Amino acid sequence: MKKTMKQIVMAGPRKSRFIEVPIPEPGTGEMLVRVTLTGMCHSELYPWMTAQDGDVLGHESVGVVEKVGPGVKGFKPGDRVTGLGGGGYKEYIIMEEKKAVHVPDCLKDEDAIAEPLACLLSAAMKLPLETLGDPIVVVGCGYMGLGMISLFKAMGYGCITAIDKRPEALENAKRFGATEVFTPDQIPKKYILNFSTMGRPDLTRDGDNFGLFSIGCPTVMEFTGTEDGLQLAGNLVRAHGRLGIGGYHNDGPRSIDYKLWNFKAITTINCHERRIDYEADLCQRCIDLLASGQWNFKGVTRVYEMDQFDQANADMETHRDGFIKAALRCSY
Repeated sequence: MKKTMKQIVMAGPRKSRFIEVPIPEPGTGEMLVRVTLTGMCHSELYPWMTAQDGDVLGHESVGVVEKVGPGVKGFKPGDRVTGLGGGGYKEYIIMEEKKAVHVPDCLKDEDAIAEPLACLLSAAMKLPLETLGDPIVVVGCGYMGLGMISLFKAMGYGCITAIDKRPEALENAKRFGATEVFTPDQIPKKYILNFSTMGRPDLTRDGDNFGLFSIGCPTVMEFTGTEDGLQLAGNLVRAHGRLGIGGYHNDGPRSIDYKLWNFKAITTINCHERRIDYEADLCQRCIDLLASGQWNFKGVTRVYEMDQFDQANADMETHRDGFIKAALRCSY
């Protein structure tokens, strides 16, 4: 086996380069994994656009066990694995056994990149439906938004409304289970509850303010990662409704109308996950759901070679011509 491997590091904004680094040895409870694919996460688009020389990206890997360290009992060389950790766009990674899960034969590598799937399942569990058939709105229909739509359908939500600026994204949303789709300028007025649409609510406590509950949407999930998308999602939530924030907002501060959110008494839920052990368990559950057919979500549409990394990011930025999610082939 060779002793060094290729790894992608950033050379600066929008520009990467290759370096040669030693192939690591697995320690106790660890495995050396030959990476077949690494998923490209939209959360790293802004870091790619603003990178400094030497920055390392990548965290969504699937591959084949090459070697196991002392104490590893559940995996052997030749097993296909996915999960958490390892990091980076490189030919080999170290994965901890406790953060890895087996990939069954019925799933292709590109459909078994578990880390983003676990993020979706975690987000969904923070917005449980109260009654089978409840309505829900998803704002933003990129890879994560589409995954949420398909997962909400599997959970038993009824009318799933999808909103996106891109007509192509809305066509994708219908394929993944949305029952109605709108661009922001097409949204029916009855779905928006803000100070322009609510009229003059009774603040004397003598009335029941029924109008605040007949306009707007009870549950909204935002997956745009943009300021205008977050503002729109907030406008859609009805009084005492729920707003799940799943978009990764990493390119600067956000301005929202908290006077409106405060007045409507909405519940905002940060749908990100930082409990590593919990997310590792969700990786296994996601693979099980996909393998059993209970969750029908296959969102990777393009596989790039390692020397196409910058082009893949540029394509992710524009989302044109059928692009949903990319993966990078790191070895064969």
